[in-house]
Amino acid sequence: MTQNLWMNILLSIGFLAALGTVLSVLLILAEKKILNYGECLIDINDGKKTIPVQGGSSLLSSLSENEIFIPSACGGRGSCAYCKVQVKEGGGMIGPVETPSLSGDEIKNNIRLSCQVKVRSDIFISIPDEIFSVKHFTGKVVHKKPLTHDIIELKIALTKPENIDFTAGQYLQIETREYKGREQVSRAYSLSSVPSDTRSVELIIRKVPEGISTTWVFDHLKEGDPVNFSGPYGDFRLSDTDSPVVFIAGGSGMAPIWSMLRDMKEKGITRTAYYFFGALSQRDLFFLDELRSLEEELGWFTFIPALSHEPENSGWEGERGLITDVVRRRLPDLNGFEAYLCGSPGMIDACIKVLTESGIPEENIFYDKFA
Repeated sequence: MTQNLWMNILLSIGFLAALGTVLSVLLILAEKKILNYGECLIDINDGKKTIPVQGGSSLLSSLSENEIFIPSACGGRGSCAYCKVQVKEGGGMIGPVETPSLSGDEIKNNIRLSCQVKVRSDIFISIPDEIFSVKHFTGKVVHKKPLTHDIIELKIALTKPENIDFTAGQYLQIETREYKGREQVSRAYSLSSVPSDTRSVELIIRKVPEGISTTWVFDHLKEGDPVNFSGPYGDFRLSDTDSPVVFIAGGSGMAPIWSMLRDMKEKGITRTAYYFFGALSQRDLFFLDELRSLEEELGWFTFIPALSHEPENSGWEGERGLITDVVRRRLPDLNGFEAYLCGSPGMIDACIKVLTESGIPEENIFYDKFA
């Protein structure tokens, strides 16, 4: 009797979930096919650019279709909160998906997630001027090189346009293709190449279990295949000061730091710099020879890899422990320093705590968080 009751409950839950999905799809189709909002105007930056669009789609997709590329790492689901713009008029009410991603000040200043704003009438928005320089690119995979058991280096030669202008620290959004029923998505990856190479881009990508984009890159994308992406995005970049620098990264967070270091070398920037790279074990390390060579060549640069889960009897002679503990131990006084971090939100939050305790004000700590 009890078993039948639980079976009926599970069937009811399954039926309600399926019904909810069907109703959601029908609502979307109704808005797109039945409701006709006609032509609407998107006014950008007080008339700097105006775009006529067919109403009914999201602000994010409407802008993208007209080659205005707002950063978005989650494919328009409202989970990454990258696609924020100021909507001065015509954005409608803030929805429940947006609310957790907006601070009180952002709400007061009419900041919205563009993926959640529907264009149903003329809409007036404000975006940073640098967004206008973001372009859509096509390229071809030149090489796909394993760096560790779960990290690859991807090099893409540009085909259209043939050149890209970016600053070390910025990122691209790679567009996947549909595979095995998986939808097409866009995901953000930091550039690891040197800005002086304008004809190609390099990325360092770590495989995420069940990740739509990284599974496509690792298991389906091959050398010689075409790739579409947009960029460059982001304001993570080296400041124009003489302050000594602490770089901290782990895993594929190496990408923007690797770009910055080689850019510093090429430009003759000689700021004292320490690079702390955190990994679990030796199998998670890469570019060791290249970074050691850079350290020998550049008197201002020190490279410090640290392993948190390396077996005691492995023969590893470098630093051990959490990267935050290693930073605290090696550089207890960081007054006058700047810090540049790239990694998971948890790692970055832990680093910020240690760095501020060691003397770096939070306004001098710069980072890219990629969940």
